[in-house]
Amino acid sequence: MPSPQTETFGPEPQSPKEPVEPQTPARGSRRSSSGKEPSAHHENAMRPGLGTLRRALSRASQRAVTQATKEDAGLLWRSSCSLFRSFRRALDEGPAAGQSQVAAVPEVPSRVMDGGSQPVSPGLGPKELEPEAGRKSVADLITERQLLAAFEQLQHLETRLVTEKTSHTFEQDPTAFARRAMDVCLHYDGLAAEIGAIVRETLGSDGVDAAALTEVARVVRAEEEAHPATPADGDFLRTPRRWRQHWEEAVQRSAQERVQRAGAGDTSGEVEGAPGLAQLLAQLGGLVRHDLQKVLLEVQPAYAAAGFPAWETYLSAFHGSVAQRLQELANDAHGCEQLYLLLDWAANVYGSPNFLGTPDLALPTKPLPPLLPPDVWARLESDYTSFLETKIAGCLESILQLERSRWAAAEGPDVLQGLYRAPLSVDVHMLVAEHVKAGGAISAELEATTLRICARALGLFVPRFEKAFLESGAASEPHLGSYINACQELRTSLLARFPGTLEELEKPLVATTCSFQKHLLQGLQRDIQPLFRVVCTKGWLTQDTLGPLMDKVVAFAHHLEHVAQPWAQETVQEVHRYVVREYLAQALRPRERFRGAERVNGSQKMSLDAQAIGDTFQGLGSEATWLDRAILCVAEILGETCKDDIRQHLETLIQSYPDIRRDHILAILALRRLGRRRNRSLLQHAGDLLRAAAKAASSGATGDRVLFEEIEVPTSMDVLITCI
Repeated sequence: MPSPQTETFGPEPQSPKEPVEPQTPARGSRRSSSGKEPSAHHENAMRPGLGTLRRALSRASQRAVTQATKEDAGLLWRSSCSLFRSFRRALDEGPAAGQSQVAAVPEVPSRVMDGGSQPVSPGLGPKELEPEAGRKSVADLITERQLLAAFEQLQHLETRLVTEKTSHTFEQDPTAFARRAMDVCLHYDGLAAEIGAIVRETLGSDGVDAAALTEVARVVRAEEEAHPATPADGDFLRTPRRWRQHWEEAVQRSAQERVQRAGAGDTSGEVEGAPGLAQLLAQLGGLVRHDLQKVLLEVQPAYAAAGFPAWETYLSAFHGSVAQRLQELANDAHGCEQLYLLLDWAANVYGSPNFLGTPDLALPTKPLPPLLPPDVWARLESDYTSFLETKIAGCLESILQLERSRWAAAEGPDVLQGLYRAPLSVDVHMLVAEHVKAGGAISAELEATTLRICARALGLFVPRFEKAFLESGAASEPHLGSYINACQELRTSLLARFPGTLEELEKPLVATTCSFQKHLLQGLQRDIQPLFRVVCTKGWLTQDTLGPLMDKVVAFAHHLEHVAQPWAQETVQEVHRYVVREYLAQALRPRERFRGAERVNGSQKMSLDAQAIGDTFQGLGSEATWLDRAILCVAEILGETCKDDIRQHLETLIQSYPDIRRDHILAILALRRLGRRRNRSLLQHAGDLLRAAAKAASSGATGDRVLFEEIEVPTSMDVLITCI
């Protein structure tokens, strides 16, 4: 025979509205007279009581669900389960000692079959929750959001119920305790649901109900004082309701709903692109800013009146919700722009001291965790830099295409502040500065990474640009000058603005600048090279052959006026050295030999040319005055009438130009046509001077002046005779 402790819930009795089969007294008497009837009778008596409880629980649960929100359904379910477990414990304990099980038999069926009557056991029933004369019910108080008054009534009923249970009032009718306890718990749950509803409505458009918030804070604190800890006997009525935790969860749900609302109305698909993401982040920032300002200025004071720390809870809830939303956006972000938008919003918008409108309302940084976890932040930065490399390379390619279009259109460079200007330097400088500034706005590490990316990209771009320009056929003096200026400006501005990071650009920029300077000089050399062929000819003695040559030099130098220093000075000095060198090269290997008066006239003509060359380049700003003595010394040797003074002229020539060689001395003496003995003496003396000059050159005392070293002198018969 199964015991009452192991008895399961039986089928529910029929509703009073349904037809009930009449029972005859004979049937009842037969049951009571049978030898094995007591246990069966007790079993049948308990089952209708359980069915009644189940119907009561069902009706009460339906009433509570209509008042509670969806998120509080779990709270109702936990309370119901707790009631069932407590009720089962009451059933397991059974009736008190000394009472027969049969004694309880007549009471339960009568109550069950009655269907709606209240228990007849001592104590107050559920009608205590109904309003007394001139007094509002608990449900009305909850509806009117008089939460503290409702809680005080519930606590009073709870205390009486616990007292009656302790006094064994419900030993004969445990279902009565369950029904009354269920009513109390359901009203507790309804009160908790109302707390959640108030929290959910707090940030709505209807404004802040300060009185309701104060009631929430007070009732939560009152519940904590009433139920400080779980009782030792496990009584569910006196178990802490944990409304503070329920309130915090409601705040978190409210913040999450508010944050998820940003961009929720955009169904056009624009959020997938950078403009749509920027709009979404702007909406998110505006919503969070508005809500936190509302919490700080309106919600927090209402809670603070009851000593409730609402600001920290709301701030933590919004922070966590924003972090979750941002991580969702980060998982779907693609492209350099979207990744940067997320990084910038997290670092500079949400993390700004003025995010809430004034630094006084700034978000605290210490108690809050990072908006994005370190691994997510590192992944975003890594993805951003990968896209950034491709983007910068693409931007540099676009700059090259723009320059190609200018070359094809034969557009000359502009002159700004006296210098040729190409858009190249401005475009590159803006490109680097923009991305470095953007990276620095996120973090110092991202700024350094962006600089390295720019340096690598420019290191590859500069030689490629040089090759494309020189192969384009547009390498005119103005264009070459403008690109020399561009490279120089990049060196001075970028390297000075970002010291210690772009040194690797120094080498390619200098190499490209030197290449442009070389092509600039080569263009002039091709123009004036044929004009040197008439030097030291008989026609040269009577004609002004130097004038056309120097006119071309002066015209070329006008372009150098628009070239930045020091490249303009270096170029004009190089032109100066080239003219002197080519003049001497032509003089040392003349097409015609002068004798007598022609040699003297040639010496005078050469002196005049030397003076004209020196004056011209001095007027052009050349600082290479060390070149002025070269042509003049050769002219003096050729025209010297006192042969003993030739030794002095040789000394001046060798000391002034230590790179001169013995074959150059032989060529000069061959032009002079001295005797064998004097040539031998002069060559011996020149040898001593050349050895001394070589020692000085090895010690670095002569600097980097090079003139005769680049002059090739072919061996002629006159030179051989002079040597012999």
